[in-house]
Amino acid sequence: MSAYVVMMRERTTDQAEMATYASLAPLAREGRAVTPLVKYGALTILEGPAFEGCLIHQFASVEEAEAWYHSPQYQQAMQHRHRGAQYRVFIVEGIDG
Repeated sequence: MSAYVVMMRERTTDQAEMATYASLAPLAREGRAVTPLVKYGALTILEGPAFEGCLIHQFASVEEAEAWYHSPQYQQAMQHRHRGAQYRVFIVEGIDG
């Protein structure tokens, strides 16, 4: 069953840290079956509080999404994301078939 990592950037607090994150985060996708679907495109808020942007990546399964998230490469990058912005991040199971 497919799975999606959804990252909602609520507020940027340090642009330099986010630049470091942006340079490191793609390295965590190397060798993994990840399909980027959304990368901070134009956003229209219909309900709920506003946020700055959204990223969505598709994985083949929840297990693969979790393996990517917990990988040493992403954990290293994530430290910079935590210092550079406030996010909500979650994995949601998709509908296949």
